[in-house]
Amino acid sequence: QVQLVESGGGLVQPGGSLRLSCVTSESTFSRAGMAWYRQAPGKERKMVASISPATGGTNYAESVKGRFTISRDNLKNTVYLQMNILKPEDTAVYYCRGTFPTNNGFTPFWGQGTKVTVSS
Repeated sequence: QVQLVESGGGLVQPGGSLRLSCVTSESTFSRAGMAWYRQAPGKERKMVASISPATGGTNYAESVKGRFTISRDNLKNTVYLQMNILKPEDTAVYYCRGTFPTNNGFTPFWGQGTKVTVSS
């Protein structure tokens, strides 16, 4: 079972910044596709950003393009989400998801989530 541990959430004013981190002890991290999702109250969970294991190619939801940056450090087994110019609508629980190689191919695993509240 792969464990992913997020941190970095909190309360921030509109226009502020936060950096989320997601770390794992899993040795195959460098081969895992990683992504950040978020779920606002009463809404479905949606992908915010993703980063590929091989090329480091990234994808972003339209709502965060130009404000959020996903990155990874394969030596530290960590994926980050730098969030700038935060808006109240960014308020949500943010989840890290990693798709790791397993005996069944590639399997997705989720972290427990970290809460981000954007409010004045």
